[in-house]
Amino acid sequence: MPLRPLRIVSILAGAAVLGLCWNGLSGRGFALTQNAYLQEGDVEVGAPEARTRLDQGAIFLDARPIAFYEMSHIPGALPLPEDDFDRAFAKIEPHLRSSFDIVVYCSGFGCEASHLVARKLKDRGIPAIVLAEGWPAWTDAGYPVKEGPRP
Repeated sequence: MPLRPLRIVSILAGAAVLGLCWNGLSGRGFALTQNAYLQEGDVEVGAPEARTRLDQGAIFLDARPIAFYEMSHIPGALPLPEDDFDRAFAKIEPHLRSSFDIVVYCSGFGCEASHLVARKLKDRGIPAIVLAEGWPAWTDAGYPVKEGPRP
């Protein structure tokens, strides 16, 4: 009887190793080292690059729900929540069309909103890049934040 659990664990471990080998060597596997939300044409930058862009006048867009924006956001960022994109976009469209450097961020790991907003902007002819790992990357780097409803 004691060999049965050991066999089960051995079979599962062997299957996991073979699966990972196939994933890495087949050419058809998943990229396990990149963001799962990243699609062809999406561009991400890290927090240091985003900070440099902010200092050089880039427009930052917060894709999180408006309540999160009001709690705290990147100074100067404009709210463009993914869940209310059309209404919010209409308010800031002229400002966005006059900029060549736009960075979108959301709640970080597990949040696809920034990628969705960047793609919606691209569909409207406005190029935008995404802050990799979003809000947590910014705050973990110790960069400034602002509270309230104003940019």
